[in-house]
Amino acid sequence: MRGRLGIPRAVTSAVAWQTPLAVALALPRSRFRDAAVYGAQMWAYVTHYELPDDDHESQLRRVHISYPIPIDRAIGLGEVPTLRLQRALGTPGEVRPHDTALSIVHWSWFMAPHAALVYILLRDPERFGSAAARVAAVFDLGVAVYFVLPTAPPWWAGNTGRLAHVRRIMTEAGEQFWGRAWTRLYDSLSGNQLAAMPSLHFGTSVIAARVLAETGRAPGAVGWVYAGTLGFALVYLGEHYVVDLVAGLALAECVRALAPRAAPVASGLARIVRSVEAPA
Repeated sequence: MRGRLGIPRAVTSAVAWQTPLAVALALPRSRFRDAAVYGAQMWAYVTHYELPDDDHESQLRRVHISYPIPIDRAIGLGEVPTLRLQRALGTPGEVRPHDTALSIVHWSWFMAPHAALVYILLRDPERFGSAAARVAAVFDLGVAVYFVLPTAPPWWAGNTGRLAHVRRIMTEAGEQFWGRAWTRLYDSLSGNQLAAMPSLHFGTSVIAARVLAETGRAPGAVGWVYAGTLGFALVYLGEHYVVDLVAGLALAECVRALAPRAAPVASGLARIVRSVEAPA
């Protein structure tokens, strides 16, 4: 709609970011409202994730393709880890069972961090606000980087000839697994494809594992196993460089470390919301 109406980005941004507050004021206090506020925040995130790609030609002129390659080559001791893994575990022109399994892990990310928060909301609702704020912070800070540093993933570098022989295994598996539905699914979920640095797939999975661990050892273990499996899948499938994952991990850990310092500010904002909420 913003494209058809020619709505400026600044207006879109202002509308998106005030929506969680509007939801908080419109609904009575309940677990449902907590979930709805988080949902509105995620809607604002998705809007901003897609905004840079509204002008795709400008995005292509600004994209960085080459700088992650020598960094990953150094991490891989002379070989980009994606290429090393694909050569060891993959077969060009063939989708193997583990290709599909790891692709499913990748697709599951679209729900995984939010599922972790649903678990916390149901099992330990007193922790939900803090947990949701930290997960949302990782999403929001990461998307801010995408505006200033649009970076291509390995498969894109392969398509442009900057990184020879890299495959995008996820799309190969998707075409086989989903059949005729794949094109529609891909178009609905692909969004901004030049948003690899930092990896929010990995960063949000790490922060989800962190908040799950606060509710118990078993949920935390599940979260960490998922994050580790996803990280491996992202590199092997050609979706992210290792350095993207390192940046995502660093972002998550920074949010975790700074959260206690931000708590007084968050409490002040909560008081403001309550003061406006009462007369509303």
